[in-house]
Amino acid sequence: MPLLADVAVPVPLSQAFTYEVPAALAGEVRPGARVLCEFHRRKLLGVVLAVSERSAAIDPSKIKPLAALVDARPALPAELLAFLQELAAYYFAPIGEVLRLALPAIEREQVRALKAQGELDGVLDLGRAKQVGGRKVAYASATDVVEEPGTLRGQAAAVLALLRANGEQPVARIEERFGNARSALKKLAERNLVTLDEREPPRDPFFRRAEERDVPPELNAAQAEAAARIDAALAALAPSGGGEHPAIAQQEPRPAGQEPRPSAFLLFGVTGSGKTEVYLRAIKSCLDRGRGALVMVPEIALTPQLVARFRARFGDELAVLHSGLSDADRHAMWASLHGGKVRVAIGARSALFAPVPDLGLILVDEEHDGSFKQEEGVRYHARDMALLRAHRAGAVCVLGSATPSIESVALVRRGKLAELRLPDRAHREASLPEVSLVDLRRFRAGPSGDPLISLPLHRALEKTLAAKEQAILFLNRRGFAPSVVCGSCGTLTTCDACSVALTYHRGRRRDARPPSPGGAPAPAAPLDERPEGGRLRCHYCDYAGPLPDRCGACGARNLLLEGLGTERLEATIAGSFPEARVARLDRDVAGKDRSQAILAKMREGKIDILVGTQMVTKGHDLPNVTLVGVVNADAALGLPDFRAAERGFQLLVQVAGRAGRRDRPGRVLIQTRNPEHPAIAFAAAHDVPGFLEREIRDREEVGYPPATRLALLRIDAVDESVGRGAAAKLAAHARTCPEGASRRVEVLGPSAAPIARLRGRYRFRVLLRARDRGPLRGALAALAGLIRDGLDRNARVIIDVDPVAML
Repeated sequence: MPLLADVAVPVPLSQAFTYEVPAALAGEVRPGARVLCEFHRRKLLGVVLAVSERSAAIDPSKIKPLAALVDARPALPAELLAFLQELAAYYFAPIGEVLRLALPAIEREQVRALKAQGELDGVLDLGRAKQVGGRKVAYASATDVVEEPGTLRGQAAAVLALLRANGEQPVARIEERFGNARSALKKLAERNLVTLDEREPPRDPFFRRAEERDVPPELNAAQAEAAARIDAALAALAPSGGGEHPAIAQQEPRPAGQEPRPSAFLLFGVTGSGKTEVYLRAIKSCLDRGRGALVMVPEIALTPQLVARFRARFGDELAVLHSGLSDADRHAMWASLHGGKVRVAIGARSALFAPVPDLGLILVDEEHDGSFKQEEGVRYHARDMALLRAHRAGAVCVLGSATPSIESVALVRRGKLAELRLPDRAHREASLPEVSLVDLRRFRAGPSGDPLISLPLHRALEKTLAAKEQAILFLNRRGFAPSVVCGSCGTLTTCDACSVALTYHRGRRRDARPPSPGGAPAPAAPLDERPEGGRLRCHYCDYAGPLPDRCGACGARNLLLEGLGTERLEATIAGSFPEARVARLDRDVAGKDRSQAILAKMREGKIDILVGTQMVTKGHDLPNVTLVGVVNADAALGLPDFRAAERGFQLLVQVAGRAGRRDRPGRVLIQTRNPEHPAIAFAAAHDVPGFLEREIRDREEVGYPPATRLALLRIDAVDESVGRGAAAKLAAHARTCPEGASRRVEVLGPSAAPIARLRGRYRFRVLLRARDRGPLRGALAALAGLIRDGLDRNARVIIDVDPVAML
């Protein structure tokens, strides 16, 4: 009987489409495989979701046949495919868009095979999938042959000198320097002065440097208990799909009536408590049982440090997945996992979709971090989906943090997670740093003259430098000045496309000197006193433009730079401490490999004071840092977001944890104008449980997660009236659907978003809130139908389930 295949194609629709499986492919088309299929007179790359026998209810004349099979072996394993379908359903996301998150690039050999079959004739859309493989890199190296004097001139002589001075080089790199390099290399090769060869491209830079194998340290009591409980959970897993491992075969059955062991944990350990060592032990236990492991970190900046430790323990048998990889390296990492050559994957948010074989363990480090939530395209939360994937795969999941999210603590209280505590720092000589609050209402500016560099902070920096120790200054504002304001009429210079103030970036100029140690820069400096060449930038739409010479509202030449950003803080500190080596770490300087170079210098003692945004707060182990200064603790606490206090508290605790991680005691100075704020007071006391208890109680009172569940409808349009009308229609529909009418779902809005205009589009929102998930999903399903069939096509609507960013 003819077979039918349900295929997901890369279009913004939630449904799959049915195709006939040609007789020639009947035994080869399987779920998870990619196929070519005709869709509206073009060929698309789709993924097979299911294969079944033909149903009498389907008209055969309306079903098109599949054009070709791309993958002889399914690209998406059954476990991963089922998980992706459930993720798509949970987030009301198009299944084709979700599957694209996990699909590898297409190998050129596959494309050649399709061309040979004549399947690439006509229009082909590969769904933005890139082609990799089949390419090699040409290298040139100098031989030991010595040329006759005077026989080489021009570029040939220059190229040979380059190779002899610097060793082997890629030909492409030589061409960047010498325009006629290939001709010169050919001449040199004919004279046996140079050898040319081709090889596969180099591996990911994480693997270029050899790592010495380490010796596992002795665990303290708390670490040992945590590792033992995770090991017991792994021992209780069902045998892997690859066959019964000896360790599992020897496992004793659980006595009848005994409660099953927990399979999901919250590893709650203070900063520096040795969570990574617990992760390493868990992975070894998992590998010993024949299962694979997945490690997720919130930012790529943390990955090199973690990869180095993992390679020191497990060698190079792991895959690293991150945004900095080339297409070829990313595909190589995917293939090594898909083929079972390696069983450990490490990466940021998107590593959630790695095809780890026989998945037995998922580790989510810094689980509280907001970057685990994808804010574009498919708006999934990688931490939440890690728990789901582990559950569906029959694996163990461990969430780790020094400042657990409120949601994870609620799961512990509901019995969904088992808590593991690491109350002390792993190094016996290390202790939590002393924290002091500096009330900026009482303390004046120090010698720098800037009110945000108080006298206590200035004196603390002096003592740290005198002791040959290092300091970190944390300020979560990029740029030189967060805003430009007219001193005559008070008008802010704002972005034309977004309703936000433009930030002034001075940039690095040779003629731009930091203020002198005794010269106090005013908190707002006149425009004509600033060095030339600065730019105004929007941190939302990436607009960059010149600084105007006059106010756009009143025409006055009285523009002032307001506030303090990391760029200005760096310059001020460099001027106040001319003997110190000052560096900055934020998104403006953290280009490819740049952040790792800065952190490496910090570890090597080549930097005395590191100024930075939240990039300096997360996970870095810097043994000689004894002082941390939080320049403005209030900046994150006043945002119109119910999570503002939680995020501010987490940042304070995390950055404070960078101090005193070895035998030298650490000190933290938190500058604030609101020392009574609970987030600041609890952070100063190192009281994470106290803050969590208060925050959960406060959320319960006002009806925000985890006491309730949220979904946010984000509406935007070029025409403000169109966006406003669509938002009103959605809110009215939500109130009249059964869930809304029965008041099981509360509808808040419509209202303008806190950032009312972004990238030239007006933004509105409707917030849905419910005590239980079921009614909320019912309301969302009703709204999804309206969005699909009955809304103005000039308005764009995004359903954001479990929203994190509320602006």
